[in-house]
Amino acid sequence: MELKVLYEDNHLIAIDKPAGIPVEPGSGVESLSEYVKEYLKEKYGKPGNVFLGIVHRLDQPVTGVIVFAKTSKGASRLSEQIRDRKVKKIYHALIEGELEKDGEFSGFLEKDKKNRKAVLGKEGKEARLKYKVLAHKAGKTLIEVDLGTGRFHQIRAVMSGLGHPVVGDVKYGSKIRLSEGEIALRATELSFKKPTEDEALVLKAEGAPWENL
Repeated sequence: MELKVLYEDNHLIAIDKPAGIPVEPGSGVESLSEYVKEYLKEKYGKPGNVFLGIVHRLDQPVTGVIVFAKTSKGASRLSEQIRDRKVKKIYHALIEGELEKDGEFSGFLEKDKKNRKAVLGKEGKEARLKYKVLAHKAGKTLIEVDLGTGRFHQIRAVMSGLGHPVVGDVKYGSKIRLSEGEIALRATELSFKKPTEDEALVLKAEGAPWENL
């Protein structure tokens, strides 16, 4: 697989993740992290194992910006920013139904381990997000989502719970199927400070939202 590299420096590498590929090893198919390791090994002629820190994740059917750390310093400093909620994450999604107004969600997500899903509940982990309505077309709505927290399947579970599942997300109730392993959810922007400099970095993934409607 040819990687689409969005950014690279001594400590970080950012990739535009394709749909249908897991971030981490363990699901029986080659993962994105393994492809990135192979890329670094070949580019820099590194023998043996290559360090690659996984500091955040995207679900297997989700596309867009994902950052890996190339050094332990990069991993620890970026992980700290994520823990302190200093990393801004913007997503775009095409959802079923016509959502009329901008809104926000603040509540709890519980994990349904049997079905590997998250569901809205009265306890569990706190989840917060804001969404902005951008356009409507053919009974669907294009939204921009600003994540306040980064919970398991957060956008997918919240929008499904509100009655507007992400297009193609059959696991969460979508009646529309897209290409195999793909849903209409894309991580379009990630903002944070570089690990070793007091400089803001804004990474963007072009394309999708949603194919110009």
